Amino acid sequence: MNAKILLFDMNETTLDLGSLKARFQNAFGDERMMATWFAMLLHSSTVCALTDVQTGFATLAGVMLDTLAARMGVRLSDENRKALLEGFAHLSAHADIKPSLLRLRDAGYQTVAFSNSSLDLMTHQIEHAGLRELYDEVISVERSGSFKPDVRAYHFAAQQLGQPVEACRLIAAHDWDTHGALSAGMHAGYLDRSGAAYHPLYLRPKVFASTMSELVDQLLDEVKGVQGL
Repeated sequence: MNAKILLFDMNETTLDLGSLKARFQNAFGDERMMATWFAMLLHSSTVCALTDVQTGFATLAGVMLDTLAARMGVRLSDENRKALLEGFAHLSAHADIKPSLLRLRDAGYQTVAFSNSSLDLMTHQIEHAGLRELYDEVISVERSGSFKPDVRAYHFAAQQLGQPVEACRLIAAHDWDTHGALSAGMHAGYLDRSGAAYHPLYLRPKVFASTMSELVDQLLDEVKGVQGL
């Protein structure tokens, strides 16, 4: 089955977290703390998913920010804490996203924004990034009671779309996310934005690219192959 419903992960895949580095530099004296905080956030959300802890991604973001500050011996001012957390709502899209979404929609694909973030935050992110008209649907995992990469999150998204999970494909820049989608029976496409090696123990998607343009090319070539063109 050629999956023409594409679910785009938001943070890092679609939206550039680079603008947060200056805020972390200001708060922690080291912009690299942004990556540490985000990794802690993902770890915490995965633990909650595995142990059925009901919470929101925004709540975990704040908790992990406070945990990081405590570990680093940094006392965050209310102003810095607010700036760090609110920065998530004001990210710009990667330069390759808009033209890629346009190509895919022109080719008949249905495009969906899909994230662990709340629907309210996603809405702000998409509108700020100027992407609202390029997504057919916006789906947050918040009502699923879990987080990606729990297979329940991907099945929830497919149910919201009224489609079998195998009719959908996740596009993500995280190997844990594509692995989760594939484990759930969903198709996937991996976008290598970091240059880090794909985890050797994770399920690896057939669509695997270093740029979004290349990823779109592979998707369109896949359609041609199915059509025998």
